[in-house]
Amino acid sequence: MRCSPSKNTEERIREAARQVFLEKGFDGTTSRDIAEAAGINIALTNYYFRSKEKLFISIFDELIQLFFEGMFCILNKPIGLREKITELVEHDFQLMKSNPSLCIFVMNEIHRNPERMANAVEARKQFQQSVFDEQLRREAALGHIRSIEAMHLMVMIVSNIQFLFISKAMHIRIWHMSEEAFDAFANRHKGIVIDMITNYLFAFESV
Repeated sequence: MRCSPSKNTEERIREAARQVFLEKGFDGTTSRDIAEAAGINIALTNYYFRSKEKLFISIFDELIQLFFEGMFCILNKPIGLREKITELVEHDFQLMKSNPSLCIFVMNEIHRNPERMANAVEARKQFQQSVFDEQLRREAALGHIRSIEAMHLMVMIVSNIQFLFISKAMHIRIWHMSEEAFDAFANRHKGIVIDMITNYLFAFESV
């Protein structure tokens, strides 16, 4: 079934807005920017979404779901910790590689409107209910791993992977890398992050 012209127009506006918001953030984006990216006039953009704010909220919810949904799915999978950590690192790596502007967008919006971010993801609630949180406590109680809170472990993963892509342009210029060289470097870095975290958790002396 073919989409109606109005549906096609609405999707064009949403896709254009998604790209512009990712590149410029809410404050740096104008309705004219979105209209030009979609190849339509501003009046038509406002007809479908009324305001930049309403369009942004719609796109924001979609991007936040992309950012967090896969992670929470892995956190609750019934698999061992080593495998789970590897999957979490791999998921974050592939997400950032496929959507290099997503991390900067999320960080900017955390600073601009932290309350909306907190309400959108309900991260603390999901962590408390997560199988992962209980899994960490159980393994620590058995003496299999160091005692660590889930939030600390997630910060270790996110910071070591996402900064890699935030700083991509800097690395390429400083080290005179091609895109292919950066990809190879990034993949090596991913392996180091997995080793670093699993060694911290599992390779320790019990006191």
